[in-house]
Amino acid sequence: MSVVSIDSFAAPHAPSGFRDLGALRHDWTREEIRALFALPFPELIFQAQTVHRINFDPLQVQISTLLSIKTGGCPEDCAYCPQSSAYETKLKASKLMDVDAVLAEAAAARAAGASRFCMGAAWRSPKDHDLDAVCAMVEGVKAMGMESCVTLGMLTPPQAGRLKDAGLDYYNHNLDTSPEFYGEIITTRTYQDRLDTLETVRDAGINVCCGGIVGMGEGLEDRVGMVHALATLPSHPESVPINQLVQVEGTPLAGSDTLDPLDFVRTIAVARITMPESMVRLSAGRENMSDETQALCLLAGANSIFYGPKLLTTPNPAQDRDMRLLERLGMSPMAL
Repeated sequence: MSVVSIDSFAAPHAPSGFRDLGALRHDWTREEIRALFALPFPELIFQAQTVHRINFDPLQVQISTLLSIKTGGCPEDCAYCPQSSAYETKLKASKLMDVDAVLAEAAAARAAGASRFCMGAAWRSPKDHDLDAVCAMVEGVKAMGMESCVTLGMLTPPQAGRLKDAGLDYYNHNLDTSPEFYGEIITTRTYQDRLDTLETVRDAGINVCCGGIVGMGEGLEDRVGMVHALATLPSHPESVPINQLVQVEGTPLAGSDTLDPLDFVRTIAVARITMPESMVRLSAGRENMSDETQALCLLAGANSIFYGPKLLTTPNPAQDRDMRLLERLGMSPMAL
């Protein structure tokens, strides 16, 4: 089989500097990222798929499951989140789940084909005694042969060290949006707080899971800024979830204008190009996406979906719908 030079993939009208597709860079400029967003859609998808094929099997999708292990009552005021105690939503708060109950959910997820199990707790930051149970959950998930991921809020270095010792693979802590738009969405912690937590996780030797949310009323420049913030970190996040806002009654963003599906696909594609070795995760919002939109996202370089009836507290597509879609596309779940 002949090998085709990557230079032959770059269209004649591709912007200067984009011919070295797939190069691992941390010096992306906003101008370059803005130019990617502005590419004609076929060219953008072509470049993203080319980069994807350099680093991943384009027919394989990682199946992940996300469980809320402690729901509601969060003191943060994230405008998109029904778990915030600042808003009147229909969500009922609950305490941290028992370890055995979480591991039973993990076993069920594994049996359904998940190779990654993620656990989220609605805390600003965990208390040290809370980590006893969380570390036991991580150890149990690892014993099943699955990747483990948790999202618990801000961490101290000793807490990150405990999670690393328990065998945690990934820690999720999203930047959410651009530095400029961030204050419109969250006031109870700063952008720098989030960056500091990412540094703490990285210093502990845990893989970073960090992405954002689109469709929160931000403009194109904010999507450019979000990708720029992620792609210029000292190390790219190994996992980059791209979420579409799920509007929940009672939160400030309920009733927002919906995002053009092609703008969402563009965000996936630009994330793939700028962070070529990262897992780009098609995350929240799939319940409201057509199969065609999801197929375009996978074509644009997303290679993970969350599988199961809920993503923390919001609906997710039925499992059989996901499997039917992958089958129709000739794609299959990544093996455990």
